[in-house]
Amino acid sequence: MRHIVPFRDINVHASSSHYAFTSPSAQAASAQTLVVDRPSGDLRLNDGPLLGAKRVSSIAGILGMVKLRLGDYPHSRVAVSVLIWVDKYLIVITKAQPMGRLKGHMVYKVIATEILPLRERALHDSDEDTYLALLKIFIKTGPMYFSYSFDLTNSFQRQAQPDLRLPLWKRADDRFFWNKFIQTDLIDLANGATSASGLRGGAQHGADPFILPVMFGMLRITQTRIKSTPLTFTLITRRSRHRAGTRYLSRGIDEQGHVANFNETEQIVILNDDEFGGLGGFAGGEDMRNGKIGGGDGNETQVMSYVQTRGSVPVYWAEVNTLHYTPDLQIRGVETAVDAARQHFDEQINLYGENFLVNLVNQKGREDRVKKAYEQMVRILVSSPDEATQTDFVTDEKIHVVEASQKHQRYDKLHYVYFDFHNETKGLQWHRAQLLLEQLKQGLVKGQYFRGVNMPGDANGRLEVRNQQTAVVRTNCMDCLDRTNVVQTMLARWTLTRQLTDAGVLKSGESADDDKMFEQLFRNIWADNADVVSRSYSGTGALKTDFTRTGERTRAGMAQDLNNSITRYVKNNFGDGPRQDAFDLFLGAYLPSDSISERSLIFKDRRPVLIQAIPYLFAFSFFLVMLTSLTRTAPETTIWPLRVFAFFWCAHFIWTHGMLYVNWPKLNTPRWAQEGYQETMGKVLKDKVIGNLVSGRERGSSNVRLGHLEEGKKRIQ
Repeated sequence: MRHIVPFRDINVHASSSHYAFTSPSAQAASAQTLVVDRPSGDLRLNDGPLLGAKRVSSIAGILGMVKLRLGDYPHSRVAVSVLIWVDKYLIVITKAQPMGRLKGHMVYKVIATEILPLRERALHDSDEDTYLALLKIFIKTGPMYFSYSFDLTNSFQRQAQPDLRLPLWKRADDRFFWNKFIQTDLIDLANGATSASGLRGGAQHGADPFILPVMFGMLRITQTRIKSTPLTFTLITRRSRHRAGTRYLSRGIDEQGHVANFNETEQIVILNDDEFGGLGGFAGGEDMRNGKIGGGDGNETQVMSYVQTRGSVPVYWAEVNTLHYTPDLQIRGVETAVDAARQHFDEQINLYGENFLVNLVNQKGREDRVKKAYEQMVRILVSSPDEATQTDFVTDEKIHVVEASQKHQRYDKLHYVYFDFHNETKGLQWHRAQLLLEQLKQGLVKGQYFRGVNMPGDANGRLEVRNQQTAVVRTNCMDCLDRTNVVQTMLARWTLTRQLTDAGVLKSGESADDDKMFEQLFRNIWADNADVVSRSYSGTGALKTDFTRTGERTRAGMAQDLNNSITRYVKNNFGDGPRQDAFDLFLGAYLPSDSISERSLIFKDRRPVLIQAIPYLFAFSFFLVMLTSLTRTAPETTIWPLRVFAFFWCAHFIWTHGMLYVNWPKLNTPRWAQEGYQETMGKVLKDKVIGNLVSGRERGSSNVRLGHLEEGKKRIQ
């Protein structure tokens, strides 16, 4: 049976009428050329090479094709007529870095890409230029990985027995197929869907090898040793493409049951890995040899993996930036999100089995509202909820558990566990997080982990399943970042010790962290994972990674956390709007308008000029105040108090009308941001100082700024 995998090398040929893609590694008898017509973007397959095009480069793969703009170009002879054109661009991977082999399959990281235009633009369009700039920055900063022969989007358990009759892209997990939207044209060609020209043909299986699934997240493959036993230690975090976005602009759940910042993290240990070239060798422990956990001769290649997830609290909630350090918290009625939460947990239970929902938000202050909403949702979903609370000398609610008293329906597989992380670990008492581990231990033992061994004589490297993971720990805090990282690292270490003890690498009573060299490696890899997840969501590295890396809280780590917190504040208020636009553009959450009549400049700042000018007046008055304080001024002068007044008035105006100065997304501005902007603008119009100036000189412009919100909006299902 032929294993359909993406082409490892592709030559690009270009002409004024088309791009042609061929693979030198394809078998000559069945080789087909992928042709992309210019400027229409229509795709077709051609038997054999296509003549008349010049080879321009060799690429590692096709990331996808994106449509950015539909516009008009005046006909030179007939003034009324227009030529309609569609701006499409091919995105190709020009450089990929090998990251190591996973069970014999090489894994690569996307290092460089190039955007190939299908139409040479005679005139520049400012929106088009902005679209391209967003895409380039997004692709450049996003950690993306792929393999030509291994499915990175699925855990080892989900792909232990793959259907190799299907091409790699059809086996990919839809949640983690990061470039699926921009691969739509190629997927439609392969499936025989309707083309851009309106024609429908049969399935074109020759297009399958051109479709390369890419994963967004973190991946690290390391060959190491524990207690002189060689093994391959791997950590993979896969970020979901659904409801993806930035910290304060992507919270909670959507109507399709997708939650913000959902990540699946898989920790993998491979024993007797062929990548060691036979060095060392390992015979399984007694339990493995006597069949207690699957049997086997102990010398097979063994794969053990453990999966955890993280994701936002599954209710409708948001945090609204106002330039204040702490955003305003909004939570809709829990009952309105029940259907969405059911969809979310249906998927989670189908994929992972029992779900232990670990909630780490603060039980006091503003976060308590999120905690209560989550608990109310769980009470609605499970039948006959049974609740238990543990207290201690630190807090009156150390642990709060909500779960079904008896299992009658599928949602009774949800086990809510609240842990007062903030109070229990206050004062650098990080070891007290072990209290949560003790609470979860029974479920962790029962939920097991995945273990598979190579099937003898199987050329495709499929695994014989000896043990399956039947439960998952789903952890969240407010951001699903810093507190979540600490807990996931703790659970991963405990599970690793259990796996290695079962395998006979460790003796009973020993721990993986007894090997100091491996423990340092383990800590650094998990800290790197925390930084990657945090950067993609908040814009900075994670907090508390000094503890993750060293096991101790240090002053240098606290200083770094302060720097990250300040940077987060700046980026979340002034930089996340364009970043969210880039997410929406790449993932298909926003589709540029198909109407040539809607040619307004989407990215133009349409706020009243006076509102735009106040930050500049603030900066200028600050400069004058500093200049005056450093120079001699006559005591009777009136300039000094006027400058000070201007400085403080501008500062007060910006602070009290912060929503006017947050850099909101321009493509899919959240509804609560629209409402907040209009409400704040209404207050400005009533301002005794500048209200008349704004309403008189810029009448109606407060509504115009958000007028683009109805253009081209479409959320992918």
